[in-house]
Amino acid sequence: MENRKRAREDLSCTNAFTTPKKQITEETQRDRDFKHWGVEETCSYLRQEGLGVWESKFEEERITGVGLRYITDERLEKMGVGPLGERLKILHSLEKLWQISAEHMKVFNDPIHGHIEIHPLLVRIIDTPQFQRLRHIKQLGGTYLVFPGASHNRFEHCIGVGYLAGQLVQTLNKKQPELLITRQDILCVQIAGLCHDLGHGPFSHMYDGMFIPKVRPDVVWKHEKASVQMFDHMVKENKLEPVMEKYGLILPDDLDFIKEQIAGPLHPPVSTSKGQAPWPYKGRPKEKSFLYEIVANKRNGIDVDKWDYFARDCYHLGIHNNFDHRRFLKFARVCDVDGKKYICTRDKEVGNLYDMFHTRNCLHRRAYQHKVGNIIETMITEAFVKADPHIQIQGSGGKMFTLSSAIDDMEAYTKLTDHVFEQILYSPSLELKEARDILQNIICRRLYKCVGQTQPETYVEVSQEELLVWASDVANSKPDGTDVILIPDDFIVSVIYMDYGMKEKNPINKVHFYCKNNPTKAIKIRKNQVSKLLPEKFAEQLIRVYCKRTDEKSIEAAKKYFVNWCIRKNFSKPQDGDVIAPELTPLKPSWAASNDEEDDGSERPRGTDRSTTRIGNNVKTNLFPSHTENHTP
Repeated sequence: MENRKRAREDLSCTNAFTTPKKQITEETQRDRDFKHWGVEETCSYLRQEGLGVWESKFEEERITGVGLRYITDERLEKMGVGPLGERLKILHSLEKLWQISAEHMKVFNDPIHGHIEIHPLLVRIIDTPQFQRLRHIKQLGGTYLVFPGASHNRFEHCIGVGYLAGQLVQTLNKKQPELLITRQDILCVQIAGLCHDLGHGPFSHMYDGMFIPKVRPDVVWKHEKASVQMFDHMVKENKLEPVMEKYGLILPDDLDFIKEQIAGPLHPPVSTSKGQAPWPYKGRPKEKSFLYEIVANKRNGIDVDKWDYFARDCYHLGIHNNFDHRRFLKFARVCDVDGKKYICTRDKEVGNLYDMFHTRNCLHRRAYQHKVGNIIETMITEAFVKADPHIQIQGSGGKMFTLSSAIDDMEAYTKLTDHVFEQILYSPSLELKEARDILQNIICRRLYKCVGQTQPETYVEVSQEELLVWASDVANSKPDGTDVILIPDDFIVSVIYMDYGMKEKNPINKVHFYCKNNPTKAIKIRKNQVSKLLPEKFAEQLIRVYCKRTDEKSIEAAKKYFVNWCIRKNFSKPQDGDVIAPELTPLKPSWAASNDEEDDGSERPRGTDRSTTRIGNNVKTNLFPSHTENHTP
């Protein structure tokens, strides 16, 4: 008995709460992975919390760390913990192991999520130059120059994603204690949500999707990669590692976990001879695979990043959002599927998920791929390409970088935001004159004109070089009777990809559901089990042609060039083809045949041509409007 007592005393000041090098703080003690505790560690924790008088009860019941999540008031009473006050003290102390306290939280007033509480560690991250930089990067890039309300920035979006990530993981934690979600799991998921967009450049997706491919076509670079690099730079420059350890994170494992949530596996393993790759993540084991679906869901695209930008972008764009993420939170739970744990939702929510992806498609059609917004970003990209060699940004060691090479040095990249637009616009440098003139044209709304939009019959892969060839093809498609001569440099061809987030695949086929009667069994729900009004295809391409010459005569001729090019390429008939080139469209038999289609004379049921249904005094949006409807303003 004496030996056991001495062993307990020794344990209370050794491995359970210390490291070989230094004493770990009380906050860190609580965040240790309690599921690995034995009986002695559990009793030691009770002593630390001033509840040692009850450790014998826990010892008699042989309660380990895994069992702590199942301790209830009724269980404590059966164990012989009599006073209600003592039982409440024990429950409160145990909850500190897996729940983040509201103490010392900072309150942010967000226009989308209301008053939200942010953990002190997240506040320390927010208050760094690398994160504050996001205040000066527009969430929707050039779209702000079309939609006056779209002035929001990556800064508030990232705070919203960090908040929603915490909401989802803590909801799962409360519903399913058997998941053994720890405080450090919650913090890591919140940090990943907060930092997932640290790597965005000027005008957001324009920089990594349009500018970098033009000036550095040999470099495979995405903002997710830059986010990981910027995160490492931020932690190092602001000496955040001790702060993270103070709040319970275990380094470097938790740093790897955060970065894996942002960009996927850091070092993907090679498949075995049986074709099965081992678990690719280092930060968390396979038993916690569901944690990788919260911030950036690589499996089906349902994640808190989308939830925030749907709500936030719709709010600022003045577009209705059909998807309510708060309802998804109510029905979210984790189910086991072939040895992996996935986040699932109720079977009755399948229609809402189709609505979610339809909302995504509508946002692309109406805003993100707006024809004027796209051409503005194309013009900004042209200006940046011309200015690239002449913009100098000081990076680490005093070395200077350009607009395109700043991605190679995070100190330089930290200084690169939307301000470069004004830097070029107001520069007196003769070297920047061409770039300055392009931006001045944008400010004065002297924009390139869209001369038409079409679609290919089948999916086509088009490189940057091939787009230049297509521009030459348009210039070589001069129709008879047109006396205006246009050259390849007068045209810009743009290919836009529209899908539900997984190219040609239906993302709902990757979602698992559960039924009310058996919430532990995951099932699949196919499209034909939901509705016959759902889209038949989940991806399409739009091809737009712009003309740089903006005088009326050139635009009229460019439209005829475009229609003739569509005939030669066997693309779809432009919507206004019969108006802009009535002498050309009959030349293509399939286009002429389409004009002969007539209404069958049957009367359409009343109300079927409307996109909403009135119920009493409320208006409800139809569940599955046609995904091909053109919503462009």
